[in-house]
Amino acid sequence: MPDEANAADAGVKAGSGGCPAEIQRALAAHTTLTLAYGDADGPQACAVLYAAGGDAEGPVAYFVTSGTTRHGRALRQPGARVAFTVQRDGQEWSALTGLQGRGRCRVLEGAERAAGWAAYAGRFPFVAADERLRAALERTALWELRPDWLRLIDNGRGFGHKEEWRPATATP
Repeated sequence: MPDEANAADAGVKAGSGGCPAEIQRALAAHTTLTLAYGDADGPQACAVLYAAGGDAEGPVAYFVTSGTTRHGRALRQPGARVAFTVQRDGQEWSALTGLQGRGRCRVLEGAERAAGWAAYAGRFPFVAADERLRAALERTALWELRPDWLRLIDNGRGFGHKEEWRPATATP
């Protein structure tokens, strides 16, 4: 697994929609995202490996999952929204850091998929190193999660310390 400090610095893109660098670093420092969604059977959550990225609109997370999974089917529904959390396991409460977020997901195609795949494969070098795994994942849908709200929680800066971000185009 990549070194967290280097991965965090690599994932921070200047000008990512005005998102504070501290929030971008927190997103880039982790690799597992718990994705919550709803469908006709009710709420559900799943964990996915992700790679952080960003552009002028704001930060993004790229993940791989089949469109035939329960969450894949739910994410394809018009207007589907998700909530998610990102944090490292085993933290002491006094130093707990993590992110909460909400947003939308979409399957990437063409040049957008190529750019997202480069970020994903760069974050997880073991994918490219294993021919069978790489081939299987390349045939699977690559998704972009674009947050429209992020909250960084950092108890290391004081119990309950929070910092929030929304893109300029988001409505509260």
